Amino acid sequence: MSALSDILRSYRAPRQVVRDHLSHAPSEPRALTFLLSALVLVYIAQWPGLSRFAFENPATPLPALMLGQALGLLVAVPLFYLVALIARGVAKLLGGKGSGYGARIALFWALLAASPLLLLRGLVSGFIGVGHQANMVGVATFLVFVIFWISGMRVAFFETTAKRG
Repeated sequence: MSALSDILRSYRAPRQVVRDHLSHAPSEPRALTFLLSALVLVYIAQWPGLSRFAFENPATPLPALMLGQALGLLVAVPLFYLVALIARGVAKLLGGKGSGYGARIALFWALLAASPLLLLRGLVSGFIGVGHQANMVGVATFLVFVIFWISGMRVAFFETTAKRG
């Protein structure tokens, strides 16, 4: 299935989507593609807020803000791998039987699946600005991300039906 249809399915059945991804042969390029696609969407989601900030602060040029955001997200790539490694360790301590690949798929897919809400938060911060509305959408986005991540970790480490690489 396409990533877009899988993202939409994740809002109804997040565990099934991760189960489907883990049923394929382990593919590190697939995991990296999930992460990089999610980070591109996170980057795009920041544009309205950065544009608003640049408009309100004329001394700060928008291209500099966008470049800084892009470099920050690029530096974050190894950190996501570290978070997946830590999550794998925690799952192993709790008795999980999964692999590092499963932990990466669960984390990277959760970020990609939550990206529509990240885009919404970016629009809210761009149009309305920083405030209660943006915070509420941000909290909802974070909660959805955590739900997707925990669901994916349950599939990757605590279900016997998922293939593990």
